Amino acid sequence: MCSIDNFLKAIKNDNFVEGHEVLEGKWKELKQNPKKLDESKILKGLINGSTAIALKLRGKDRGAQRVWETFEKYRHLIKSTSCKNSIKYKEAESILDEKRKLYM
Repeated sequence: MCSIDNFLKAIKNDNFVEGHEVLEGKWKELKQNPKKLDESKILKGLINGSTAIALKLRGKDRGAQRVWETFEKYRHLIKSTSCKNSIKYKEAESILDEKRKLYM
């Protein structure tokens, strides 16, 4: 199972810290490749979206809002960047939005 699949599974099950963890390695790998910088920023945004919800659930409201803003900063790349996982990134975005409404 690839990292985005593990991320989707984690956030669907409210395992937001795990969501962060399963994408971090792939994000670090992609950010080293100049041709994959936009995709690495998508992963950074998804990691931050998941982390923001985890922070909120721990009662860290200000930190959660600040970290969510990083997700928002990179959100536009989900729609404008074409890559093999584009559909899964859009699914992750949708799930994070649902979870934000639920928890934040």
